[in-house]
Amino acid sequence: MIRKVKEGYRVLSEKGRNMGTYKTQEEAKKRLRQIEFFKHKKKG
Repeated sequence: MIRKVKEGYRVLSEKGRNMGTYKTQEEAKKRLRQIEFFKHKKKG
């Protein structure tokens, strides 16, 4: 999920862990897509 904070936009995990803070919403969306891709990628 993406939350607006004073520093910009923060990407948070489902458990509330900070996955990075970005200046623009587009950068945050791009990072969230990367996280989702690797989360669902199968090993091997």
